[in-house]
Formats: sequence, C-alpha cells, structure tokens
Amino acid sequence: KSPIDDPLFGPVVIRADGRATHPMYVFKVKSPQQSKSRFDVYDLIETIPADAAFRPLEQGGCQLVK
Repeated sequence: KSPIDDPLFGPVVIRADGRATHPMYVFKVKSPQQSKSRFDVYDLIETIPADAAFRPLEQGGCQLVK
C-alpha cells in the first residue's frame, strides 16, 4: 500500500493491484429554494469508507496479486 493525500479525494491508497482507493461520498442535490448561495448546491448524506466502496483485493483477479 502506498498512501497519498489527494486534494480532491482526500486520503488515497494505491493497492498491490494498482487500484487507487479512497472514500466515496453520497450527496443529495438541493432544490433552488434550499440553496443559500451560488455554491450551496448539495448536502453530504454519507461517507463510504474505501474498503467498502471498492471490490476487495482478493476478488480482483489480478494475476500479480497473490
């Protein structure tokens, strides 16, 4: 594993199979009435941890991963 701090995705880990994993986010878009400013367009509903958001390493089928 090789950790990276990405400004867009936050903590990113590159696994042995080369896949970059990071937390995933579920957002809900606000209606025009709910929005208070130009960039107030969504609410964060849930943060999904990287280990739950991506297929497990052992299920990937990469020949280089044992």
